[in-house]
This record gives sequence, structure tokens and C-alpha cells, in this order.
Amino acid sequence: MSRPFKPIQPAVIDWQDQTPRSLAYQDSYSMPGRSVAESRSVFIEANRLPERFAGLGARALFVIGETGFGSGLNVLLAARCFLDHAPPDARLDLFSAELHPLTPPDLIRAQPEAPELAGLSAALVAAYPPSVAGHHVIELHARIRLVLMLGDAAACWQGCRAEVDAWFLDGFAPARNPAMWSEALFTAVADRSRPGATFGTFTAAGPVRRGLERAGFAVERVAGFGGKRHRLIGQRPGTAPPRRLVHGQAVVAGAGLAGCTTARALAERGWRVRVCDPAGVASAASGNLAGVVYSTASAHMTAQNRFYQLALVHALARLRSLGFPGQADDGRLNGVIQLAADERMARKIDAALAAGTWPQTLMERLGPRQVLFHGAGYLRPARWCRHLLDHPAIELTRERVQGFSADGGLQIQTDGGGRLAADVLVLAMAGAVSQLPALDWLPLKTIRGQVSYVPATAASRQWEQAVCHAGYLTPALDGLHCVGATFDLHETDTRTRADDDRTNLDQLREHLPEHWQALGGSSIEVAGRRAAVRCQTPDFLPLAGPLPDPGQHPHRIVPGVYLNLAHGSRGLTHTPLCADLIADQASGLSPFPDAELIAALAPERFILRKRRRDPGWKPAAPPRPSD
Repeated sequence: MSRPFKPIQPAVIDWQDQTPRSLAYQDSYSMPGRSVAESRSVFIEANRLPERFAGLGARALFVIGETGFGSGLNVLLAARCFLDHAPPDARLDLFSAELHPLTPPDLIRAQPEAPELAGLSAALVAAYPPSVAGHHVIELHARIRLVLMLGDAAACWQGCRAEVDAWFLDGFAPARNPAMWSEALFTAVADRSRPGATFGTFTAAGPVRRGLERAGFAVERVAGFGGKRHRLIGQRPGTAPPRRLVHGQAVVAGAGLAGCTTARALAERGWRVRVCDPAGVASAASGNLAGVVYSTASAHMTAQNRFYQLALVHALARLRSLGFPGQADDGRLNGVIQLAADERMARKIDAALAAGTWPQTLMERLGPRQVLFHGAGYLRPARWCRHLLDHPAIELTRERVQGFSADGGLQIQTDGGGRLAADVLVLAMAGAVSQLPALDWLPLKTIRGQVSYVPATAASRQWEQAVCHAGYLTPALDGLHCVGATFDLHETDTRTRADDDRTNLDQLREHLPEHWQALGGSSIEVAGRRAAVRCQTPDFLPLAGPLPDPGQHPHRIVPGVYLNLAHGSRGLTHTPLCADLIADQASGLSPFPDAELIAALAPERFILRKRRRDPGWKPAAPPRPSD
């Protein structure tokens, strides 16, 4: 199977006054001097967006698809039109593909001088992602989300799961860029279209018209803009029923990183959220003094490696959007240094940099065996969790979820005999989820880890960046450095051990001898320690998505029940993407990651693998709560 995602090459631009022109395609991004008027005519008015937005019902969702993002002008104008005409509880999703994104300086220069677009333009520039292949979320407004898909347009749309109401078929002219205007693209556009979906495009080229007609669109040729003879508009046959955003009462079991990120994502989509954890916030593996937000690099763009990379980009964007860390003792996002702990890791880093899968704006070489992850950093996990829960629609209770039933409506059992009714249940309990009835089939591994806290010295107080090697070392918080961490597979004993402190310090001495010496060398004092149990799957990817139905069919799900589990030692990095995926699925929104990534995280993947080995296998059905 060929991989649809390849390393991204940013656009190389020749500027003609304020109009960008592609050197690769020898074509301008818009009509010089008339870009705003052209976009309004060819895309906004051609799709009748003002009247369609004005006619949206309560809590409606409208989705726009685009085949060439360019400078973002079409997206900004659509967002402005939505804010001007749509009801205040409606939502707009925009999905746009781009193979060669503008660099940040070129994007800034390309922004239109239109006062009405200034706020939206500033949001776009502030959240513009690095040139990493895959789908990136940009919040243009509380009710408007842009998913910028970096990669080939046809491949992006084949892997996208949005259901589109209106299309902006934009891109360089078919004569300049025939590869984009392909049968694969027209088929993908048709597959992702709802009945009645419309399109507008600047071109009237015969291959485009015929391709859209073969894909099932009714196509009309109309007068072009600004002296161009013709352009095309059209519509998919049929009428789609109205879409409504879904929200109600959600229960999240677990107040660690997975539970808190999920609670916040649901609350932001209109849910009332009850977080249940008998031990309170960040009491287990999320409770260390400090953790590191970073990833590992690879040249191979498998679903696993793409998740590691995109999760980092998404986590950093989420932290910035929520203003965390807000003060120095919350941590800092000032870069993370990674040292290659062995030759294998050194070769992986070299290959990733050579392949271009990790752009230098995200990961930069510092030396033969070390790189810097720009924008990554170290945080206090417990403070981040509390920051996430600081939302008027979220309440925290000291309850333990002990079971559930989805027959005849979702019912949730708690300790003490309590019973909660909810529309959605998210199980974010790490390894404890296996103690729930009929969930012991989940393939979860427990990995005990201990971190050692070492007092700062005059020299070490000057350290500003976290360093990762075989373990990690963070700058001082509350006068203590975190040195860690051990990995003990299949252990659940959280009593701390002096031997583990020695393991952590020996590892520090081996990989960071100058840091070890600055902390006191052989006289280093361990001022504290903490042990907890991580949860991981055999394929090292989290479980994020609907709980599979325990019946025979692997693609059926337990209505309203989701898993967000098994983030291992990377909870700070992985949980924001998984939380937003689950919140999209629960809310009736188009999930933003590509289909391959969604499948790689879906809990049902392990049922499919078990059935390939044993066709008769099935887990037991969960019992109903007792009366």
C-alpha cells in the first residue's frame, strides 16, 4: 500500500507587488489588485453562502471543502460571511488541502488589507502550523474551525471524513497544474459531498467540466470574473437533511491528563461534563512534578509515526490557544533538547532530517547526536489538568465509575450504589478500566515508573530547557529537578525504591555527565521521589474512539461510550489530539484526523486482530447495572 502522505515542500514565491506567484507552477494565487472581489464572486456568491448561512437552523453545522488553500483568502471570506449571516449557535467547519503551503513570512505578507478580515487573519497567522504532512486544526473563531490538510489534494480528500455542503475548487490553472485536477480528485470530491452540495471554480477547462460531470455533478458554465470568459458552477443532485450539533450530559471517568483534556474538549463543544475520580485531579501517572512535551523523529510516515508527530504539533497548538503555561512555575514551551541515547536513535534522527519529514522549523540539528524540538517544553501536569477543568460547564466529583449499561439509554454505576444517566461516557481511567465488567479483553500493559527529585544548585538554576536522552531532566520547579524515569513492565507496585533513584542518577551520569556533575556528582541528594503506573498498548498507540460492541460485528459500537487510554509516558503530548477526536465524534462533527490515523487509534483494531487469529473469539457483553 502506498502512503498518501509525503514530506512537505513549502511554496517558493515570486512577489508581484502584494500578489504571490508560484515559481513552480508559474501562476498567480489570485487576480492582482482584485483578489477579494474575485474570491467573493467565484466562491462565496457562486455557492450562495450568504443566503444559505442565513437559512441555517438551530445548532446547525455547515461544512466547506477546498482543494487549494493558497493564502487562505477564500477561507477568511467564508468565515466572515458566516459570522455576518449565520445564527449565533451555528458552527462552520472548513477543510482545505494544500500541497505546497506558504512559509509564515509569505503568509503574513499575503494577507488582504481588509479591515473586516483583520481578526480572522490574525487568528490564522497565529495558529499556522509547521510544514508537517497531515491534518492541522486552526480555530479561527469560537464557532469556526479550519482543518488545514497538508498534502496532495486528492489523497487528502480521499482520507478526509468530512461531509461537505459547498466546495471551493481552487488551485493553479489546469494547464499549469494538471496533476491536481485528476479523476481521483473529482471522485474524492463526489464521495465527500452531501446531497445538494454545490461548487464554484474559476476555471471552465473542458477536462474539469467533464470530470465533474462524470463524478455526478450538474455543471453550468457562467460568465467569468474580471474579463475571463467563463467559469463553472454546479450542484450534486438531491437534498440533504439538516445537520444539528449534538451535546448533552457527559461523564468522564478519570481526572488525569486524558480525562481532563477530554472534559475540556467536550465542554467547548457545548456539553455539560461531570468528571469522576475518587482520588481527585492528576493523582496517578499524571501527578509528577514535571513532564516533557516532545516526540521522537522518524523518516517513515507510517500511521504510528505520523501520530507521534501530529500529536506534538496539535498539543503545542492547544497549549498556546488555552494560554498555558501562563507563568514561569507552570513550566515553559521554550524547546526540548533530545540526545541520541544510542546509535539506533542517532540513525533515526539523521534519517528523519535527511528525508524532510521533520521540517527545521519544528526539529533542528544542534550537533552530531542532538536536536532541538522548537516550541516543545516542560510542564506541571497537575496544573495543566486544573487549567483544563477551569470551565463553567465542568464539575469534578470524587466518585468511582464501576460499571455501565447502554441498553435503553446510558446508565453509569458509581461506588456507593449511585447511578448516573448521561448521553456520553468517556473512560479515561488508564489501566483501571480493565477492572470494569467485560473490559478485561483490552490489551493493556502496565509499566511502573519512578521519578527522582533532585535539589537545584547555583549552576543548575541557569538551565532553561528540558533534555531527553534514555531518560529526561527538567529545569527546576519549586527548587527541584525531575530526573527520570524507570520502566518496569507488568509492575503495579507504587512504593518508591532507593534502587530506582540510583538507576535514574546512573542514567543521568551516562548521558549527561556535565549536568550530573553540576547537580553534585556522586554527592547528589535525592530530596523526593514518586512512583506511578503507566498504561500502554502492544502497538504503543493510544486507544481513542468509540468502545466496540462486544457482539460479533467488529464495526458496531456501544452507543455513547468512548475510550481515551494507554498514553504511556507521553500523556502530555498525546492526549489533546485524542481528546479532540473523541469530542468531534461525540458531537456529530467531522473528525479532523485522516481516516488512516482514526483507524490506527480506534479501539476496535484489537478486536479485528484477535478475530484474524481466532474467528470465533468475542469478548463477553457487559452486564446491566444491578437493581
